[in-house]
Amino acid sequence: MNIENAQVQMRKGILEFCILHIISRGEIYASDMLDELTSARIMVVEGTLYPLLTRLKNAGLLDYKWVESTSGPPRKYYILTDLGRTSLEALNATWQELAESVNAIVGKVDLHKKITNGAVTVSPSPDPATPPANA
Repeated sequence: MNIENAQVQMRKGILEFCILHIISRGEIYASDMLDELTSARIMVVEGTLYPLLTRLKNAGLLDYKWVESTSGPPRKYYILTDLGRTSLEALNATWQELAESVNAIVGKVDLHKKITNGAVTVSPSPDPATPPANA
């Protein structure tokens, strides 16, 4: 298993969800989205963000408006559409369910770790229904 590739795929899988969340708070400029994603340690470059924003717009999930700028050309600010809000609500429900499921698996402690002379030995947890051999 290529761990780095798995990590990249996990991040890509939630990028759209995170972007919709950021936009749901109010109109936002793309570079501000990049800043927030970067500060949250979700590394995204413009070459990834802009095609994704275009795809979300073409799917009817977001729209944009141009706002004049006093310091340069007009800026494109993104906003969620009604369909985008409905989709985000559905994604929120899916995220909650998925997070609970993953946490149930990842958080389950059913292995005992025994450290002996710096080595870790993993053995199955004893079955509470089975009495110990010397009982």
